[in-house]
Amino acid sequence: MNYEISVIIPTFNREKYIGRCMRSLLTQSIGTDNFEIIIIDDGSTDDTQKILNAFKEDIKILENKKNLGLPASLNKGIKACTGKYVVRVDSDDYVNKDFLKILHLFIAHNKDFSAAACDYYLVDNDENFVERVNCEEKPIGCGIIFKKKDLISIGLYNEKFLLNEEKELRKRFENKFSIQRVPLPLYRYRKHDENMSNELNENEKN
Repeated sequence: MNYEISVIIPTFNREKYIGRCMRSLLTQSIGTDNFEIIIIDDGSTDDTQKILNAFKEDIKILENKKNLGLPASLNKGIKACTGKYVVRVDSDDYVNKDFLKILHLFIAHNKDFSAAACDYYLVDNDENFVERVNCEEKPIGCGIIFKKKDLISIGLYNEKFLLNEEKELRKRFENKFSIQRVPLPLYRYRKHDENMSNELNENEKN
């Protein structure tokens, strides 16, 4: 079955957070028949897999036999997905119930757009609000919907960039396409010491 949207979620040892992430996606207002969720487990050694098994009827799980790193896991998920559009969500974050609906409406009704990013709330480890962030002023690799064909055309993530992989991808993408801003805080970016993604530097995260 081919879906309109594919949500890819790389994870590694996120037992504390991944259940919250899953629940926020499986209750999306757009309806689960419109999107697929692909989890790429990069060799977790905690109870991440056990928690994911509770959702196995609603998600597809790809397991790396060994830790391959974030960009390789992301590429694996993109290559496995069937959607016309691709959205990355990190497994320690969560989203508003209208996250996929609004991003999809925005890009589907603007045929010239290749990608759209939403603003986000920075939240602490207990999900308390810290600040609202403009996604153009402080871009992150999550909360963006891409046309898959355009993402593939630039060669996906560079697997040599184990840090700042999203900045390198974004630079190549914006050399050819544009990323439009959706000025609604639909994404919840969790602030904690072990963030998997590297979009904000340490001064911004603390």
